[in-house]
Amino acid sequence: GERLCSAEEATAGSGTYTRHGFIFSSLAGCMEKRSEDNGLPVVSVVRDAESQLLPDVGAVVTCKVCSINSRFAKVHILYVGSTPLKSTFRGTIRREDIRATEKDKVEVYKSFRPGDIVLAKVISLGDAQSNYLLSTAENELGVVVARSEAGVQMVPISWCEMQCPRTHTKEFRKVARVQPQFLQT
Repeated sequence: GERLCSAEEATAGSGTYTRHGFIFSSLAGCMEKRSEDNGLPVVSVVRDAESQLLPDVGAVVTCKVCSINSRFAKVHILYVGSTPLKSTFRGTIRREDIRATEKDKVEVYKSFRPGDIVLAKVISLGDAQSNYLLSTAENELGVVVARSEAGVQMVPISWCEMQCPRTHTKEFRKVARVQPQFLQT
């Protein structure tokens, strides 16, 4: 939040908040100052309709796995909820954030593969140097779309396996139990 002005000069409107005698922005957008009849102008921040939606802590995001190693999976965040992003954000799913139970037994390569589409929850915001930290530790989160070695979309057969309908090969994944509100029609 950028400091906009003193709370003595104006009153806080939408998209702003007051702290320590100053009005700060709570949104990325343009500042508007409207004069009111009772004296103090109202300062508000209006978001541009074309402005970029940002992943927020607690948001469920859809991402694509780019690379994996023994400690984490690197992903590109494509959607926040059901809203597509204009540009992708980088995210990391650490080994300990993949499952809620038996965290010490989790193996990243048995949970994700590059190219998988994953539902995850944002647990920490990124900055210029680091990525968003994501978690798939809930039953509803995990791999929703995966392709087999044969290039066919696989079908979930349990909470930890998917099967290729063509070759019937089974591969390990952290499978999401997809809730109806996340299914696109």
